[in-house]
Amino acid sequence: MLIRALVLCGLPAVALAAAAYGPELQGFSYPYPVARYEFTSQRVPMGMAYMDIQPRQANGRVVVLLHGKNFCAATWADTIAALAAAGYRVVAPDQIGFCKSSKPQRYQYTFQQLAHNTRELLHSLGIERAILVGHSTGGMLAVRYALMYPGETQQLVLVDPIGLEDWKALGVPPISLDEWYARELKVNADSIRSYERQTYYAGTWQPQYERWVDMLAGLNAGAGKELVAWNSASIYDMIFTQPIVYELPLLKVPTLLMIGDQDTTAIGKDLAPAAVRATLGHYPQLGRRAVAEIPYAQLVEFPQLGHAPMIQSPAEFQKALLAGLAEGRGRR
Repeated sequence: MLIRALVLCGLPAVALAAAAYGPELQGFSYPYPVARYEFTSQRVPMGMAYMDIQPRQANGRVVVLLHGKNFCAATWADTIAALAAAGYRVVAPDQIGFCKSSKPQRYQYTFQQLAHNTRELLHSLGIERAILVGHSTGGMLAVRYALMYPGETQQLVLVDPIGLEDWKALGVPPISLDEWYARELKVNADSIRSYERQTYYAGTWQPQYERWVDMLAGLNAGAGKELVAWNSASIYDMIFTQPIVYELPLLKVPTLLMIGDQDTTAIGKDLAPAAVRATLGHYPQLGRRAVAEIPYAQLVEFPQLGHAPMIQSPAEFQKALLAGLAEGRGRR
């Protein structure tokens, strides 16, 4: 609350020490009750946190919200409220390695494994078919899920998905897990805020964004920060080495692609030579190219928004999302 007050007064919040949360984000509150799906994966007991929100007047459809790399299920708060008000049951999990879910000491991170985990969670809730809405890294996961389980994917919505270009093939130099780990150990509130301002919010900043800085900085500053950093490094390696761009033409479900045109995300871009860096993360072009390759796809662009349109302009995003879901229902 003090950080928020300083921001509202125009004073620098960076002067304050960041909160420190547990390795499963203990101490950070979510907007709805959090449940936990317990299972075994790769011979290790796991716990997958999730929110399951039931609408007052159900329309019979389920939306699964898949968060991005530097996001959590909680960052979907405004979207959850809008979807539930429109009659959708909403399931918003934290993937293994993220936020309130388990951080294993060792895990072979693949989008196939995360898709399998998500499907098992949904089946445990009695959900056999759902709409997948994936943002950023969650968009990569949603594509993998739809490719693996097309009969169980009612509709696909990709919000500024990454992996629409193959950074390593385009000239971003390779980086080892140990190097990723060293980078993640240096993450703090200042670096998070600077990156989010430029990439997520198109150079703008609002007081409400500070909550998400606090969430990430606190997760990276707590007693389990080494374990958090190692899982984060392993996830970055997965993202960097498993782009989705080559498989977009294989999608068989109605797809809505939602792009903030001011987005410039490209993993590892800062490591690339200047000439290569200048060619990466051009989301208007990436979005238009992707929608031309995906069968049954439609594109919605937000000209003034960055990588996180659902946070930067919730009303604008929700209007487009609900319209796209209604239209997709008629096309399936």
